[in-house]
Amino acid sequence: MKKITTILFIFISIFFITYLLLPNPFFPEPPLDALQSNEPADSEDVMRRAYFTNYNREEVMEHYVSEFKKPVTLGLHIPSYRLNYPPEEANVIIRDRTRSTFLEEIVHPLRESVYVNGFKPTSEKDAIFIEGKEWNQKITVRLVSSASLIRVVIALVTLLLVVILTSEWGTSIKGIFNQRKKQ
Repeated sequence: MKKITTILFIFISIFFITYLLLPNPFFPEPPLDALQSNEPADSEDVMRRAYFTNYNREEVMEHYVSEFKKPVTLGLHIPSYRLNYPPEEANVIIRDRTRSTFLEEIVHPLRESVYVNGFKPTSEKDAIFIEGKEWNQKITVRLVSSASLIRVVIALVTLLLVVILTSEWGTSIKGIFNQRKKQ
């Protein structure tokens, strides 16, 4: 039983570290009809870009989910999850004074995330006219990635702690059973 558990642990550990070593995806491409914003606040960070688009929220999110699910290497797809945030969080997650109608995160667990913030004007004064065209909304996309080396170091420390804690737990269980046998 102990050999099977050890082999299973080694197999899972190799799979986990391989997952963490896969290369980070590139910054996702914008929707087809999008126009990139040239405003200073939208271009001050290379990991954050803003676009004007006529896509609705669901079309924007479907686009970025498909961009984030592109195979990273050898045709491998990393699982991703969508998380929804209140629009008020955009001031912290995207940039201060960011206007927002919706804010979602597409995440690769323990790796990287793409935040997609959308602002759809609700009144005439907020209408978006850029380059002589009216746009339905402005989206801001922020990529938050992590370094592979740091991910692997944290994973190795975690796996080492799992081995130590499992060993200690087994020793404690044996001690309890041995004590009960003596009584």
